[in-house]
Amino acid sequence: MKKFCKLMVDNMAVLVILVSVLAVVYPPSLTWVGPWVSIMLGIVMFGMGMTLKFEDFRMLAKRPWEVGIGALAQFTIMPAAAWVLVKAFNLPPELAIGVVLVGTCPGGTASNVIAYLAKGDVALSVAMTMTTTLLAPIVTPFVTWFLAGAWVDISLTKMMISIAQMVLAPVILGLLMNEFCGGFVKRVMPVLPLVSVITIVLLVGGVVALSSSKLLTHGLLIAGVVVCHNALGLFCGYVFGRIFHLSEPKVRSLSIEVGMQNSGLAASLALMYFSPAAAIPGAIFSVWHNISGSIVANYYTRKDEREEQAVTAKAV
Repeated sequence: MKKFCKLMVDNMAVLVILVSVLAVVYPPSLTWVGPWVSIMLGIVMFGMGMTLKFEDFRMLAKRPWEVGIGALAQFTIMPAAAWVLVKAFNLPPELAIGVVLVGTCPGGTASNVIAYLAKGDVALSVAMTMTTTLLAPIVTPFVTWFLAGAWVDISLTKMMISIAQMVLAPVILGLLMNEFCGGFVKRVMPVLPLVSVITIVLLVGGVVALSSSKLLTHGLLIAGVVVCHNALGLFCGYVFGRIFHLSEPKVRSLSIEVGMQNSGLAASLALMYFSPAAAIPGAIFSVWHNISGSIVANYYTRKDEREEQAVTAKAV
């Protein structure tokens, strides 16, 4: 079972692409996902909460400066990059709001895994994901309204409540489950990644199925915007960390945290408050940031290996 779970997790990007192709070729196969999007996202966030403990929150008290820098970078760089890209590519409103939503959402849980693979500061990555997720019910609706208010009429209160229900409540429930039912959590922990992968794959497939016509028309354009958005987040996050003189492992975690968004939340909010077309950027981002994250982790690993070889050669 563990090998099967690992195989599914390692090939999530491939699964998402295959399901997306199915959704485009035969949309009715996955349009049923639409009404279940918020529940599916809640399941993913519940799984994230089950990986947390109360003691993890002590990290926030021990490292407030670093975590604060990370949260500031998260909610300034990606929203600003989204606004610039929307204007630069002159996107229509229904696609523009989707890009903005991706930019205003908190960091994605996959960033913690990528930070580990990239030899970054994993504890800092987890703390930043946790902090931005907890701030999301307030920050995400407000920044979205601030940037996209000219395109659409956004209900701040309704969006805050929705994010609290889909993100905050499941995370807290998962945390409580881990704290008071630790034995049960340990038994189910091996299959949690598989549940998350299946849920995310279905979520992306549903979004693609509901917006297949728009995807065929604007797919390449949105894919280009998503790649640029992700790249700007990774690059600017790294520069931001350097400006504040953080160590290399911490800078790597900051870069990855900023560049990898909770795009599932963006897609869910788009379907709930706007249109299926607005969910396309979030769906594409869900695929791409896992691919780019793996590339970045591989780059850092090879970079460290070259530096270690150079030091060994000098010593000899």
